[in-house]
Amino acid sequence: MKTKKLDGKRIAFLAADGFEQVELTRPWNDLKAAGAEVVLVAPKDGEILGFHHDEKANTFHVNETVSESNARDFNGLVLPGGVINPDTLRRHEAAVAFVRDFFEQHKPVAAVCHGPVMLIEADVLKGRTVTSWPSIRTDLENAGAKWVDEEVVVDEGLVTSRSPDDLEAFCRKAIEEFCEGKHEGQTAD
Repeated sequence: MKTKKLDGKRIAFLAADGFEQVELTRPWNDLKAAGAEVVLVAPKDGEILGFHHDEKANTFHVNETVSESNARDFNGLVLPGGVINPDTLRRHEAAVAFVRDFFEQHKPVAAVCHGPVMLIEADVLKGRTVTSWPSIRTDLENAGAKWVDEEVVVDEGLVTSRSPDDLEAFCRKAIEEFCEGKHEGQTAD
């Protein structure tokens, strides 16, 4: 039997009601196909609701609440976007601490579209080069990041992309970073 790139890797997906559905499902399916164990982590137990832009979509079963999760139990983190999702997550101290812990443990993180809002809240962007949905550019720059308009940016284990249109490149680079593992240069201030 052929070994897959991410065999033995456990990847957390942190989301709340209002996430952009394809920004969770595409990376979820790609990482799973590469051999990763994928785990949906959310502030609440039960189910969370995805969106297709501004329209309600499907519900997804939460595997673990953020209060019962610990970054040390994962090899990487994916932060899907959606406008509502990160705005909800940033108000949960446990979710913000969960994100910050990945940086303190030098583990790869992948954030797409509005997902980088959580990186602002976790205060992990000083000196980083990132991309995102254009409307949060100023927020990212004010948090100390250098923003660029590219489909995917990798900065010491941090993978960012602009939108669902960039998911192919985003998933490819996220898999590479999760495969590589620890990034010594990646720190939380």
